[in-house]
Amino acid sequence: MNQTANEAAGLHTSVLLNETLKFLSVQSGNTYVDATLGMGGHAEAVLGTPKTRIIGIDQDVEAVDLAQKRLDRFGERVTIVKANFSEIKEVLLTLKIEKVDGIIADLGVSSLQLDSEDRGFSFRSDAPLDMRMDRSSGETAADLLANLSEEDIANVIYQFGEERFSRRIARRIVERRKAGQAVTTTKELAELVERSVKRSPKDKIHPATRTFQALRIAVNREIDILEDFINDAAGVLQIGGRLVVISFHSLEDRIVKQAFQKLTGKCMCPPRIPQCVCGATKTLEILTRKPVVAGEAEIYTNPRARSAKLRAAQRFV
Repeated sequence: MNQTANEAAGLHTSVLLNETLKFLSVQSGNTYVDATLGMGGHAEAVLGTPKTRIIGIDQDVEAVDLAQKRLDRFGERVTIVKANFSEIKEVLLTLKIEKVDGIIADLGVSSLQLDSEDRGFSFRSDAPLDMRMDRSSGETAADLLANLSEEDIANVIYQFGEERFSRRIARRIVERRKAGQAVTTTKELAELVERSVKRSPKDKIHPATRTFQALRIAVNREIDILEDFINDAAGVLQIGGRLVVISFHSLEDRIVKQAFQKLTGKCMCPPRIPQCVCGATKTLEILTRKPVVAGEAEIYTNPRARSAKLRAAQRFV
């Protein structure tokens, strides 16, 4: 593991930590799942309550290794499994655990991933355009840009990044590809996007931010599996158990909101359909009428908290 990863572990600050503990309502002796363990910050805070148990899930082998070292002092109260958060049911089944008392899912990219120079998540340093959370399988971001059609690239960047210049960016990516100069590094992609996007003086983010976000979501199928995860997570909660989800952009937050609403029994069908076909059933009660966001003090010390939104719900029946 490189030095950057170790430094990231030391500097990592979990977003909305106090709010997470409040809505999780941690009780001594209970079992909790941190479905996106990362470097173990939320899990460590939960374990601060005596006799609690944590099941940590993460697909990033580097994160698993760091979290294991961080949480080692808690001994048998911690079980860490390398898996995707969408596999929560299978993980618990393998561990012979039927129900848990609370679940955390922090959907953000960790400091470890952003700051690792060879992962390709950030344009701050030049690196292969990878972006896989689990580097042992699946297509990289460079693979997607090499294989998708111009229309599909534009759709990915627009849908997952909400980038209004998506078609122009996609066209330039394909033009390079046809000229035998496929985009394979973070620097190449960032420079291409900068040349394609009209940046307003009011913009506070780098022009390539939305495109990088979109490709990361596509590579890791983050949106595809999010609603399924929420449904499965609700299913493995004890009655009264709580689910806390932290998202970092509007598309994720909208899916979390709608999935929660559906699980409260609210019909999500179009209004003109004569009868409900969406299958909404009352499983959860929503605890957050609006998403909880970070305060000014937290944003000052941890700028990545600026876009975080927390939603929480409790198992009803």
